[in-house]
Amino acid sequence: MKIVIDARFTRTDHHDGISRYGASLIAATSKIADVSMLVSDKRQLALLPDVPYTLISSPLSPLELFVARKVNALKPDVVVCPMQTMGTWGRKYGLVLTLHDLIYYEHPAPPGFLPAPVRVLWRLYHKAFWPQRLLLNRADAVATISRTTEALIAKYRLTRRPVRIIANAPQPAQEPRRPGDGADKTIVYMGSFMPYKNVETMVAGMAGLPGYTLHLLSRITPQRRAELEKLVPAGASVVFHNGVTDDEYDALLRRATALVSLSRAEGYGLPLVEAMAVGTPVIASDIPIFQEVGADAASYVDPSSPEQFAEAVNALRDEARWQDISRRSVARAREFSWDESARQLVDVAHEIMAKRRR
Repeated sequence: MKIVIDARFTRTDHHDGISRYGASLIAATSKIADVSMLVSDKRQLALLPDVPYTLISSPLSPLELFVARKVNALKPDVVVCPMQTMGTWGRKYGLVLTLHDLIYYEHPAPPGFLPAPVRVLWRLYHKAFWPQRLLLNRADAVATISRTTEALIAKYRLTRRPVRIIANAPQPAQEPRRPGDGADKTIVYMGSFMPYKNVETMVAGMAGLPGYTLHLLSRITPQRRAELEKLVPAGASVVFHNGVTDDEYDALLRRATALVSLSRAEGYGLPLVEAMAVGTPVIASDIPIFQEVGADAASYVDPSSPEQFAEAVNALRDEARWQDISRRSVARAREFSWDESARQLVDVAHEIMAKRRR
């Protein structure tokens, strides 16, 4: 069986969520199946595993309507796209399209890195569910990364195709920190600064955390940084890193008291699992997807309450409590793995091939 995975959503400088998901899935699946990938820019190869690739047009190009002609020439049995927007006209192969979440129906502001015309189409696309149904029903199967999103797909009847879980996971071979080594009085946030991420609440919560420093790690525009800096309480310590390397991220995680994410909506919440994998406690907003990911290893707070956030951090001053949560976090993170996700993908591919033969 020949599987082609669309890697054209890989970033060229640093991973975002979709980029890391695709690259990790390719790496794990290539260990158990015949896998090649599609790229649209050779610079993407720096962030991708060493597997065979084919260079084709960008997924944002008008040529995407006819991309199946190019892919047909590769004679794949199944093509897997980590998004739902791949062109399908004239395809002769099995197809898995992926829907990570439904965030942008409730929070329609598009990612800022998209070209202006695409941002306009993005907003129009999320005005109703019928465009999503039209896209997903072109596939042989729809993948998603969580039970929470699977339930939402069913609730809004987004597809007639079978929906299968191909889960997200932390990076492999993470050695947990030693709980007895203690932690610095630091709190880490890894994620974008889009409005639904609710960074304002954690910044406001620093008023109740004297002596602690909040590290905001991701890249941020000057305008957004200025907006948040105005909200920093007097005397509070908030550091804007404007991007960190993987090594810097790992080092900060391994010394932090906790990782925090007070997002009002998420498709998965990969930073939660990344933190738990190294034994760093997680403080998260009390929303269904975070409950699914963190289970009983995370602390949950009202995302609109800076006071609850501060209380959750202060509760971790108890050394015995911190160490217990650290150990439970590691155990929870071990329930997610890219090897298992690769097996899920291969199972879906076999299912599609069997149906297409019939």
